[in-house]
Amino acid sequence: MAKTHEIKVERRNDEGKGASRRLRRAGFVPAIVYGGELAPVSIQIEHKDVWHASQNEWFYSSILDLTLGGDVQKVLLRDMQRHPYKQIVMHLDFQRVNENEALRLRVPLHFLNQEVSPAGKTSGVVIMRELTDVEISCLPKDLPEYIEVDLSALKVGDIVHTSDLKLPKGVEIPDLRFGKEHDHAVVVAKEMREEVEAAPAAEGDAAAAPAAAAPAAAAAKKDDKK
Repeated sequence: MAKTHEIKVERRNDEGKGASRRLRRAGFVPAIVYGGELAPVSIQIEHKDVWHASQNEWFYSSILDLTLGGDVQKVLLRDMQRHPYKQIVMHLDFQRVNENEALRLRVPLHFLNQEVSPAGKTSGVVIMRELTDVEISCLPKDLPEYIEVDLSALKVGDIVHTSDLKLPKGVEIPDLRFGKEHDHAVVVAKEMREEVEAAPAAEGDAAAAPAAAAPAAAAAKKDDKK
């Protein structure tokens, strides 16, 4: 299960664009908490705390404890708006978590042992990571911070699909319910050496074609003069 992480917040009463601009100038990020049986609540968080948290993978895929005085609400980050070119977080949306309701969200994939795999130790092989995260469904108590992908047995020509992932207990990938066409490739180990060797041969054939055609063209021209 993913760890919970504490984020200290304050309630805000001012609404509107002008109030949000004032908050940002004062070093805070406007945010909202919604969901569950409670009404949405407008809050503010110190920008330095938000910026520090946003540099960590867990901020996007873990249950967060928003603390307001003695009150703690468990939430997930659902949206984050950034400034288009400045290192500024503009707004955050948090959704309350119900411990009895399944969550759907994307969690990162952590790839292990690629270097020691047969494919990783073979020259001329490219190992492509087609996915870096995957959408899962589970109860909050079962939420993993990430899913490990062990590549120690990966061989040349292998393809690891989402159905091959070893999921923690209580966790599933919803897309797999809809058939094999939703069983996406996660990792592909591809031999590239054959394509590189074929290229010079093709160029040689292309260069030889005009040379082979030249005697035939000369003979045809000679016949025309006759």
